[in-house]
Amino acid sequence: MRLSIIIIGDEILIGQVTDTNSGAIARQFGPAGWEIRSISTVGDEREAIAEAVNKALEQSDLVITTGGLGPTKDDITKSVLMEVFGGTLRHDDEVAANVRKIFERRHLNMNVLTETQAMVPDTCRVIQNRYGTAPIMWFERGEKVLVTMPGVPFETEGMLNEVYQQVMARFAPDLHLLHATFIVRGITESDLAERLSEYEDSLGEGLHLAYLPGNGYIRMRLDGRGDSSIDVAFEGACERLKVALDDYLVYEGDHTPAEIVIERLRQRGYTLATAESCTGGNIAHRITSIAGCSDVYVGSVVSYANEVKSGMLGVSAYDIACQGAVSRAVVEQMVAGACEKLGARCAVATSGIAGPGGGSAAKPVGTVWISWCVNGVVESEEYHFPGNRQRVIDRATDVALLELLKRI
Repeated sequence: MRLSIIIIGDEILIGQVTDTNSGAIARQFGPAGWEIRSISTVGDEREAIAEAVNKALEQSDLVITTGGLGPTKDDITKSVLMEVFGGTLRHDDEVAANVRKIFERRHLNMNVLTETQAMVPDTCRVIQNRYGTAPIMWFERGEKVLVTMPGVPFETEGMLNEVYQQVMARFAPDLHLLHATFIVRGITESDLAERLSEYEDSLGEGLHLAYLPGNGYIRMRLDGRGDSSIDVAFEGACERLKVALDDYLVYEGDHTPAEIVIERLRQRGYTLATAESCTGGNIAHRITSIAGCSDVYVGSVVSYANEVKSGMLGVSAYDIACQGAVSRAVVEQMVAGACEKLGARCAVATSGIAGPGGGSAAKPVGTVWISWCVNGVVESEEYHFPGNRQRVIDRATDVALLELLKRI
């Protein structure tokens, strides 16, 4: 099964907006065995869109487009597809009702342009977009299918699984798909590949192992694809993989480090506080991005300035002066202060040099001290992370969270 993705919009071509939709679509369909034949970007120009669509239909069984579905004059995807697939516009009452519901929910008044979203080609089947006003349209030409999705990533990502389910029901109704994810830490990708070489050689038909490196950890994804008989082989492969990973296996499941930490804190009945310097609240951001975190997360002190470290967290000004803010002594006092001041059973603290400046021969850019406190026991570790400022911050955040798991 072959898939082509077309991203439509001048804002993408000129770099004003970064395309994330194609990656989301590929990640959704790739594990199901779809071969991504092409990903192309075209502007809001009629001939370019038509040419891209016709080319994609020639080479692929499924084409997914994003963008160009709004009510303004530069959104011409709908009219171009009518030239490709034929048909005339009709008023869709369900689309109109969906648009009104969305506007009422947002306390906005509809105008004439927005009402035109309910006009759709009579050659398509509509999938209601619960996240926005642009309807998703499903066209067919013989055995080929084209699905139009919104350009707004929030809307496309929100509706992607529903579109995926309908596509799979159309193209592979009897296909059995299985996926399992394993979070691995403390080993490089190359060493892990060498460790799992015999295991991968032993995988039977329909089973595939993928390596997905993150910031300081690796996600292993085992995929199974076939008829119902694949179940037994897949279950056995999962068990053998867990044995092969041994102590490097941190978590079984497809969750972020923050999600795993929150789950473990709930299981233990612990609360968490954070004290951040170089990560600037990034750990707190990761945690508070997850709904329901308030039952385990109490708060954070972003102690960027040394005066805040001393005044808010009780860090010794003498130790800061003698050993520097990026030191074991300082970060351990930060984490202990976070537990005491915020009344948490657990805490994590960071202090480092994210760059691009501020480093020295003794403490180069990328040096980060991380400390953890769990039930009064304080531990700390020095790390040296590569990359630019944001990469150092992200790497320190993930390591801080994953290492916290070992201690709770």
